[in-house]
Amino acid sequence: MMVINLIGLALIALIVWWFWLYKPSKAVDSSVESITIVVNDGVYQPSRIKVAAGKKTTLQFFRKDGSPCAATVLFPDVEISEELPLEVNKSVELPPMSSGEYPFHCPMKMYTGTLIVE
Repeated sequence: MMVINLIGLALIALIVWWFWLYKPSKAVDSSVESITIVVNDGVYQPSRIKVAAGKKTTLQFFRKDGSPCAATVLFPDVEISEELPLEVNKSVELPPMSSGEYPFHCPMKMYTGTLIVE
């Protein structure tokens, strides 16, 4: 019985780390190339994107995951909500923004990313 409880606690810790604590260290710079964000297996890849301050930005999302939560991406700080069709590139246009970090996520915040404006 003790082994089952320990396995359960380890799984709970893994879930908490995966969905709320894990932060990839590398950010992709969108000025180098067109950025396509792949939505698959519970993550946005890449999940950290650098863009220039004061310029309009267009991000491409490609959704591979059939999960209903993956069907929408939200940029709450700029009040943008976009539906992401399955297996189709979807352009999301962002207005010029001031420097800072802007989160983006699915409605339940299981898929998360950060837009770094410099």
